[in-house]
Amino acid sequence: MNFEFADIVLPLAQPAYTFAVAEGMTLHEGDAVAVQFGPKKFYTGIVWRLHDERPDFKRIKSVSRRLYDAPLLSREQMRLWEWIADYYICTLGEVMRAALPSMMKPSGSDEAEFTADEFTPRTERYLALDPALAADAGALSELLDRMERRAPKQYAAMVSLSELGTRPDAPADGFVPRRLLDADPAVIAALHRKGAVRLCDRPATRNTSYDNRFRLPELTEAQSAVRDSIAAQWPATPTVLLHGVTGSGKTEIYIHLAAEVLARGGDVLMLVPEIALTAQLIDRMERTFGSRVTTYHSRLSDRRRTETYLRLNESPGGEFVIGARSALFLPLRHLQLVIVDEEHDAGYKQEEPAPRYNARDSAVVLSRTFGCPAVLGSATPSLESYVNARSGKYGLATLTERYAGAQLPEIIVSDTLRAVKRGERHAHFNKLLLDKMTAVLGSGGQVMLFQNRRGFAPYVECTSCGWTARCPNCNVTLTLHKGAGRLECHYCGHTAPVPAKCPACRIADVQPMGFGTEKASEEIAAVFPDARVVRLDRDAATSESAYRRIIDDFAAGRSDIMVGTQMITKGLDFGGVSLVGILNADNLLRNPDFRASERAFQLMMQVAGRAGRRETEGEVVIQTSEPDHPVIRQVADGDYEGMAARELAERRAFFYPPYARLVSLTLRHRDTQLLRRCAEVLAGDLRRRFGRRVLGPVTPPIDRIRGEYIVTLLLKIESGSSFARARALLREALASIAADRVLRSVTVICNVDPQ
Repeated sequence: MNFEFADIVLPLAQPAYTFAVAEGMTLHEGDAVAVQFGPKKFYTGIVWRLHDERPDFKRIKSVSRRLYDAPLLSREQMRLWEWIADYYICTLGEVMRAALPSMMKPSGSDEAEFTADEFTPRTERYLALDPALAADAGALSELLDRMERRAPKQYAAMVSLSELGTRPDAPADGFVPRRLLDADPAVIAALHRKGAVRLCDRPATRNTSYDNRFRLPELTEAQSAVRDSIAAQWPATPTVLLHGVTGSGKTEIYIHLAAEVLARGGDVLMLVPEIALTAQLIDRMERTFGSRVTTYHSRLSDRRRTETYLRLNESPGGEFVIGARSALFLPLRHLQLVIVDEEHDAGYKQEEPAPRYNARDSAVVLSRTFGCPAVLGSATPSLESYVNARSGKYGLATLTERYAGAQLPEIIVSDTLRAVKRGERHAHFNKLLLDKMTAVLGSGGQVMLFQNRRGFAPYVECTSCGWTARCPNCNVTLTLHKGAGRLECHYCGHTAPVPAKCPACRIADVQPMGFGTEKASEEIAAVFPDARVVRLDRDAATSESAYRRIIDDFAAGRSDIMVGTQMITKGLDFGGVSLVGILNADNLLRNPDFRASERAFQLMMQVAGRAGRRETEGEVVIQTSEPDHPVIRQVADGDYEGMAARELAERRAFFYPPYARLVSLTLRHRDTQLLRRCAEVLAGDLRRRFGRRVLGPVTPPIDRIRGEYIVTLLLKIESGSSFARARALLREALASIAADRVLRSVTVICNVDPQ
């Protein structure tokens, strides 16, 4: 059926716009089209709705042309986009910007520029036997006889081409990819000059003839029971939380569940917090499922991401995609299983720019849209998922023992203040930790040290007048990176040289205060000069290849001590690690955030889980000045339920998630007076609508970033109230600010479910 009008979503923070559909043009919902928007500008748009309702304005521009042979979005994907735009209070255009690779969204100041920016698929050379030779066996045999005597390389290429062109799975026209022939380009060119073969260029393809003979790991009795439990719960509860202690073998269960889906031609989507940190997981999946595995993340080239999207859009099924949060938007039309590994990780939350979605929650919505099951896995589940599982909204499967009989590590708490008083502290290491390291290294074992701060020191300070180096654009101190010889702002990227003398008093040298991974690795190398020390943080792992090199060297035993940030807590499995040291647990506990205790517990338990994952029992040493802190004791006891009960009691009392929904509003502007005025106006409007549910406006601890001042508001909607109604009222309040000629210059960022 042909329609006269189409509502088109553009990659802008704007609503859908209506365009006319030219007579004879056939469009479908989900199609990508080229449209002229404004006087000259051309954009890529997505057809969202086709209808015959003429808009009430005189001049209606027409859709210029359709861009691809098939729609880019399925109905299920469109429903996911709509849910994200509605729930996270943004526009469909902002979702489009996040969902599609940039090469799939060409734009231009005119049609010629738009066309030049369009994606052109890569091609590869194909060749086939000349039709006359293919039809005349005698002539072909005669030619091969001559070639065998005079041109053996040409003969070998012709024999190979003949065999490939007559296989049962060969194309009807006889053309086969040039890469399948073991022949030099010069040989192919000579055959073409002789008229023996025909050549052509076609879009590059990937082999989709998949092998179902998977090399599956054998499950233990406990793992088999959990796999069966998950399958049994799915009809009633499509989303199941897999709560398994570190090293319990959750990956083996994922593999078996995925294999069942892939064997019947379905697609599997597996989300991981950050693709660069899961090299070992991807390698294992590729060893099991071979070419079925596709990785997708923002570090791939845009061409590669575009080619992946278009290939999956035409796939008949049987795909296994592993990716970071952006993989959520891939066109898996036969999706039958969604897996979210380390579901508690804050990396699933997109902070900048909009849409500020949580990929874990969106993945659950996606699975329900497709009517397929979802598994959320973690050794330390988020309290939101834990409550959902305990209330029956999610299913629950629990693994309480480590794989292959490995034992959970012994966790030892080392009192930093006591060590200082006794003179048992060297640099930033207590004697207890150093003694344990000496024993482990002496027996040929490996050690991992966790410090949740990169750089050499968090700041530098003048010992005479107290001056500290601060960022000129942000209200933060500059971090010292000794190896690079500079001070750096971790918010805006501003850098400065390290001053030789204090710029304020010109008396004393500035000294580094506190310590990060760079300083910790330098100090531990001085203590153990014969040990091979490596560092794993953003400064050391500057690329995926650098990250893999560090990981591979440690896995192969070519390094002895690894010092790292949160990067060492995720997705790593080293058989030689028998000791883990947490150097400064205090900075995990003192964050001004209601999730600080939960996050501290999760981080410490995750990094502790790197120890003793094979036959040798591991040990973990936690250095802290608060050994009796409840979270420290709960980590030492491995008491997740105790941590959850304590935290949930506090959150229920003060109306924090999961007993309330939060919406954070961040206002930014360079003019502090205008910013404050806008914040007061918005706060007053919200209080008229929401009453005491509005907190603020307040100035955050970091009140200036990139030259803009910041004020925040917080909206708390208790459980049981309509969050959809709350979002509608909030949209009205934000619209009133946007309509004000003065206040609309203030940037207002709306963050639903902030992390």
